[in-house]
Amino acid sequence: MLSQIVSALGVVVVAVFACSAYFYFSNKILDLALPVKDGDIRAASRNLNRRALVRPWLFIGPALFLLIVYLVYPVVATLILSFYDRAGLQFVGLANYKWALGDREFRQSIFNNILWLAVVPAACTFFGLVIAVMTDRIWWGNIAKSIVFMPMAISFVGASVIWKFIYEYRGGNDVQIGLLNAIVQTFGGTPEVWISVPFWNNFFLMVILIWIQTGFAMVILSAALRGIPEETIEAAVIDGANGWQIFWRIMVPQVWGSIAVVWTTITILVLKVFDIVLTMTNGQWQSMVLANLMFNWMFRGGGDSGRSAVIAIIIMLAVTPIMVWNVRRANRELKGH
Repeated sequence: MLSQIVSALGVVVVAVFACSAYFYFSNKILDLALPVKDGDIRAASRNLNRRALVRPWLFIGPALFLLIVYLVYPVVATLILSFYDRAGLQFVGLANYKWALGDREFRQSIFNNILWLAVVPAACTFFGLVIAVMTDRIWWGNIAKSIVFMPMAISFVGASVIWKFIYEYRGGNDVQIGLLNAIVQTFGGTPEVWISVPFWNNFFLMVILIWIQTGFAMVILSAALRGIPEETIEAAVIDGANGWQIFWRIMVPQVWGSIAVVWTTITILVLKVFDIVLTMTNGQWQSMVLANLMFNWMFRGGGDSGRSAVIAIIIMLAVTPIMVWNVRRANRELKGH
C-alpha cells in the first residue's frame, strides 16, 4: 500500500513538473525565435503578432495531440476495423453489420439497452429531484443527503457485490441470507433466483445503477433548487398554490436545464453500462447489453475484431446524438444569457 501511494505521488509530482517545464521552455524558445529588437519597430511589431498567433497553440497543442491519439484515432481505427474479418486482415465489407442485424443476441442487447435507457435516467432524475426537495425541508437534510450520496463513492463492481448478497438465493432447506428472499419468505412467498429470471432480471440490475446515481442527480438538482428565488415561492403560496403545484409548476420549470443535464449524463452512462452486468450475470439469462456483448466478442474464441468493432461503432452512434443535443442546448442557454 505504501509503495503504491509513493508511486502515485511520484507520478503527480513528475507530471506537474513536466507540464511546468514544457510551458516555460516552449514560451522561452518562442521568444528567442521571434525576438523583439528595439531598433527595428516594424520587425518587432511583426514578431509580436506572430507570437500572439503561435502562443495559444503551445498551450492547446498537447491537449489536441492527446485528443487525436486517444479519441480520434481509436474511433477511425474502429470504424475501419468493422469492415474487416475477425483477425482484422481481410476486407469483408458490410458482412459484420449484416451479422449484427441478424444476430439474436445482438437484438436482445439492443432491447435490454432500450429498457435501461427508459428506466434508469428517469428514475435517477425523479428520485434525485424528490430527495433534493424533501431534504431541504428538514433539519437533518445534510445528513440524509450524505447517506444518499455515499453509494457514489463505491465502484460499480463493489456495488454489484453488495446487491448480490441482497439477491442471494440458497437452495434446499438452507436459510435464506439474501435480504430480498428473506423478506419474501417472511410473508409466505417462495424464494427465487432473482437475477436469473429473464426480462425481470434487467430491472433488478437497474436498481443497482439507480442506487449509485441517485446521489449524483440529487446533488446537481439540489444546487439548482437553491437558485430559485424565494420571492417566486412566496408569491405562489400567497396565490394559494399547494405544495404539489409549487413543485411541478414553479420548481421543475426553473430547474429544467439542470434536469436535462442530469438526464443526458446518466443516459450516456447507461449506454456504456458494463461492470454491473458482468459482475451480476455475465450477460446470462437474457441480460446482455451492448457493452458486454462487445467485450465478449473481443475475447470470445480468440476474439473477433470485426464484430466487436461493429458493436463499438453502434454504441458511439447511439451516444453521439445525445451529446450533440446537450452541447447545442448549452450553447442556446449561453446565448440566452
